[in-house]
Amino acid sequence: MTLHTAVQAAFSPEGVLARALPGFRSRPGQTEMALAVARTLEDGGVLVVEAGTGVGKTLAYVVPALLGGEKVLFSTATKALQEQLFLRDIPRLLAAFGFPVRVALLKGRSSYLCTQRLQSARHTTQTLDAADLRLLARVEDWALATVSGDIAEVAELDERSRIIPLVTSTRDNCLGSGCPQIRNCHTNLARQEAMRADVVVVNHHLFFADLGVRASGVAELLPSVTTVVLDEAHQLNDIGVHFFARQWSTGQMLSLGRDLAALAQGSARGLADWLGLQIDLAQGAQALKDVFSAQGQQPLRSWVEATPQGVPSAQWRHAVARCTRALVAAGDAARAMAELGPEFTVLAQRCDSLRDSLQIFSSPATEGEVRWLEVGAQVQLSQSPLNIADPIRALTRPDAPSGSQPRSWIFTSATLGTDAQLSWFVDSCGLQGAQVLRVPSPFDYPSQAAVYVPAQFPKPNDAAHSAAVADLTLQGARALSGRTMVLTTTLSAMRKIAELLRQHLPSDGLALEVLVQGQAPKRELVERFVNASTVAGKSGCVLVATASFWEGIDIAGDALQLLVIDKLPFAPPDDPLVQARAASLVASGGNAFKNLHLPQAAIALKQGAGRLIRSETDRGILVVCDVRLTQMGYGKPLLAGLPPMRRLIDEAAWLQALSDLRTL
Repeated sequence: MTLHTAVQAAFSPEGVLARALPGFRSRPGQTEMALAVARTLEDGGVLVVEAGTGVGKTLAYVVPALLGGEKVLFSTATKALQEQLFLRDIPRLLAAFGFPVRVALLKGRSSYLCTQRLQSARHTTQTLDAADLRLLARVEDWALATVSGDIAEVAELDERSRIIPLVTSTRDNCLGSGCPQIRNCHTNLARQEAMRADVVVVNHHLFFADLGVRASGVAELLPSVTTVVLDEAHQLNDIGVHFFARQWSTGQMLSLGRDLAALAQGSARGLADWLGLQIDLAQGAQALKDVFSAQGQQPLRSWVEATPQGVPSAQWRHAVARCTRALVAAGDAARAMAELGPEFTVLAQRCDSLRDSLQIFSSPATEGEVRWLEVGAQVQLSQSPLNIADPIRALTRPDAPSGSQPRSWIFTSATLGTDAQLSWFVDSCGLQGAQVLRVPSPFDYPSQAAVYVPAQFPKPNDAAHSAAVADLTLQGARALSGRTMVLTTTLSAMRKIAELLRQHLPSDGLALEVLVQGQAPKRELVERFVNASTVAGKSGCVLVATASFWEGIDIAGDALQLLVIDKLPFAPPDDPLVQARAASLVASGGNAFKNLHLPQAAIALKQGAGRLIRSETDRGILVVCDVRLTQMGYGKPLLAGLPPMRRLIDEAAWLQALSDLRTL
């Protein structure tokens, strides 16, 4: 039986999936995608699939991959989907088919306990408060019993905890093969398990970090894999550009200084002026920060010359030289102690790497790359390629020697482009010539959802805009007893709208809770939002969020019935990457607005709108509080890019739609 035949049988109304999975229904779009994946697995090559919400793309790529019987690597953009694949989707499919397949979950190095760093963590306790010391003691207790070493097992540790970097390693501070704990290294054990497994689940951050530095396992894993599936692929370019960037920051200088100071408590105590070296590094970092002190904190800004624009060149050169001298001195001191242990060699290498990176930013930017800096609590310098086309093209090229890389590549997401060729995604990833498939959502959007663009509304740049968004949100939340989420394009708008909602709701006597991104972890906020709408006796909720809440939030059922988007999600015009990509398009004869800004906004808007309808029974209203959607010529293609919801043409229709939802 061919793979194509086996997949078709599995997805048939009487197939294995229908018999083994409660609630499974044979869907034409899902079967179409699964068969396209099967053909790619059989013939090799690259397949790009945009699968609309509700298609069930996870089953559509996992089932053919399992039936193919070859080694496969799944990569996702988010930890949530990574864990869903590993803990739920793959196990239940293996049970359905009865396959004896070994599955491994591989995370980044910083997700695993480093027993060597845990041993030395007590040397840095002078900077920890009582709560952190209790957490460190909890980690020490857990370390005695853990098998996987996955730091996520310690429920008390928030991902922002100061303890995590003390007990996990990074590429910079890992001692590698010279580590005394190498045989008990949880990261190495996880890699070894991945090499033995038939199915490996990773995320895009790890995928690109490993391709860039060949230091965390995937670079060695790829040649043993036949198929790579990259879900949530719309994030690939942004994630990849980040990992192919060269970066330097004053924070790295300070971190290096702290690690040097820790030596003053260990085997090298008294053998060098470690505290003095730490002070020199800190003063060098401060000198570079002082260069920008007159300019205050700033968003990202680009620069191409040897000296950032607006900065006195003599002051810049002086600060760079001071940092360089401190790094050279620290590196020489650490190298002189190499016989005492591998940690000194690693510290010397960190000094050299920081020195070399800083020198890159002392010369004009490399042609074809974009350079930017950010001034905040720290100063960070970055330089990266405009996109990931070259490395992805090299990975997926069909003329690669047999066995040197995977033969089949699947890229998929719910949103990958605005045209039939999915050019927005294909071009940025260098995948011209790939097979492209678009599978529409099976949801009945005209009956399940409506979209409302208020005609009489302040323009997005009007000072009264956020207040108007809050008023409209209140109107909807009152009618629906909560069940409302607001997505904003900026942090400032999020905070202002949330503040206005909190001011007005108590005066209305409504028992509605306002949740705001940042007040608790993302998962906890979503759980509280859902519980407030579905648990008897709970008051309703309004959730106000931005950034990561535009995607990856799956709230099915009637917990979410009103989704409010404050503005069209155009990328910030002062973003250095956006500016550089726009300039590159113009230089090649393209139109930056048409070919870059508009497609990016359409993708982001579609991602945000996709939070509303998550199942065949969901009902809801999408409100976009941006008159440009109906008053500007470019609004028409943006509206056309949304799911085919029915239009609410005026306020009366909006109020009637709210009333209809309330009576469901």
